[in-house]
Amino acid sequence: MSGSNGRLSVGAAAAAATRAAYRQLRRRPPVEARMWQRTNHAGRGVELYGGLAAAAGAATAMATARGLSLRARAAAVGAALAAGACGAYDDQKGSADERGFGAHLGALREGRLTSGGVKLLGIGAAGLAAGVLLKSRPLDRVLAGVVIAGTAHAVNLLDVAPGRAAKAVITVGAPGLLRAGTGGVLAAAPVGAAAAVLGDDLSERTMLGDAGAHALGAALGAAIAAANGRIGLMMHALALAALTGAGDRISTDQRLWNAPGVRHVDGWGRVAHPFG
Repeated sequence: MSGSNGRLSVGAAAAAATRAAYRQLRRRPPVEARMWQRTNHAGRGVELYGGLAAAAGAATAMATARGLSLRARAAAVGAALAAGACGAYDDQKGSADERGFGAHLGALREGRLTSGGVKLLGIGAAGLAAGVLLKSRPLDRVLAGVVIAGTAHAVNLLDVAPGRAAKAVITVGAPGLLRAGTGGVLAAAPVGAAAAVLGDDLSERTMLGDAGAHALGAALGAAIAAANGRIGLMMHALALAALTGAGDRISTDQRLWNAPGVRHVDGWGRVAHPFG
């Protein structure tokens, strides 16, 4: 598959698969419905089906896209599904008392494996495995792994307000649709999946959760890794390292999100709450 029509077809397939999965999950929740219910920042009850559906939709589109090599297909699908699975585990087992890399690394030093530690190790390993499939030189493989795992973590950092993480995936991924080749095809999948659940996310009917945010981030990271050479990979890896270092400040610093321009884009389409 080549050309803009091919990339648009992949995006459309991801959106359609995501919507189909979302409807099915709402009709027949996996295990028990209460496992997928959460209270959001405004005290409203939301569910996590949008994230599970987006993960499934992006993976399905990448698995069925024409024109991808077997290695690229396996790398992107494997990274997205592994990241989504690790995120889903954290959605179910995570504790609000242990958040951030520091807390999880500290627990590992104490011999305890937290749900965040599972994500750290699992998504890191999946990113490196995907990097091995996407690149041929050892350094490029490591850099690609850092980009894939780092992008998954960065998208998850933003999933603290309705629509924020999905908008980030669309904003970062959309320019990739202009690229020819593997990177453009892969970018279309997370963009299409994020767009498919954006309305429900903004309306506070659903949220991506760790499963959806990590899966879409890993898929986007695979697209970035596939499209870039060593210099591009280094630049992305450095930017992601800076975001990781900033950690929760990226999520909670209102000076950033209230900055001119940023506030307008971030708040677009979001439900207004009379008491903040």
